[in-house]
Amino acid sequence: MRFAIIVLAAVLLAGPATAQTGDNAIPTTTISLGTATPGGGFPLYGNAFAEVMNAADPQLSIAPRNTKGSSENIPLLEKGELDLALVAGEPAYEAFAGIGRAPVRLKILTAIYSNPGLFVVRADSPYKTIRDLVGQPVAFGAKGSGLPILARYVLDGLGLKQDEDFRAVYLDRAGDGPAMVEDGRVAALWGAGIGWPGFAAVASSPSGARFIAPDVEEMTRIRAKHAFLKPLLVPANSYPTQTAPIASLGSWSFVLTREDLPDDVAYRLAKTLHGVEANFCKKLPQACETTASNTVAAAPKPELIHPGVVKYFREIGVVK
Repeated sequence: MRFAIIVLAAVLLAGPATAQTGDNAIPTTTISLGTATPGGGFPLYGNAFAEVMNAADPQLSIAPRNTKGSSENIPLLEKGELDLALVAGEPAYEAFAGIGRAPVRLKILTAIYSNPGLFVVRADSPYKTIRDLVGQPVAFGAKGSGLPILARYVLDGLGLKQDEDFRAVYLDRAGDGPAMVEDGRVAALWGAGIGWPGFAAVASSPSGARFIAPDVEEMTRIRAKHAFLKPLLVPANSYPTQTAPIASLGSWSFVLTREDLPDDVAYRLAKTLHGVEANFCKKLPQACETTASNTVAAAPKPELIHPGVVKYFREIGVVK
């Protein structure tokens, strides 16, 4: 399925859909947005993104679509079967760098939020450190999502192998993990970010939660091997009973576009998104990081940002 928009400026030749304003029909364009499996952070974010963007611009109709996550979203964008997609930082890094594949020609629409990686265990768990979890069953996230890739880099920096040093579990649905922690099927759940639904669910459970992150010495070792991982912070009170900030490592996730998304469409999306930053933040706490300035700072290279987005950023003075 190819993207419905051919040229936005040419009266949005996207099909017959319209929005009504009085007696005037405003042509609308449907834009597909790939997210991930239900119960994870990407569907939560993607649905909120679509709601605020569609409300702000009647000529946009962003339609979220559940997928298997980052690993599926990238090839779907390349084939033109998605127009936009959420992609975690590590899969994006590998795709742009051509690690294990040819480099992609996709572009960044926006950075969405930072992803400090953590393990969560029950509050009464005996496990206190990453080393304590060696040999234990650990849910590393949904198959195809970016979370297992982030975990792989973090653990590799510590000389650990995800599938050999742990009894690795990969989920069919991201939302299945918290119950597995609660009932003891897994010792820990790996996740990332602020407001991540899996962490929130464990922290809100009757048993409560405790978080495990690399310590200062471990973070130094990890970054010595994988410098693209950045020091990030989970602020205090990001989750129930989490009263102290948690330092960890991670990267930024992005909304990526297919390679041939027209410049005027990307420009319109960037302008609309910038105009709703405050409303988006009110709607979803982790969306407070979705800003034009964060996009410029988080992009691995400036040329990876879509030219239409860059044009708008120049107009507002975010880039020169």
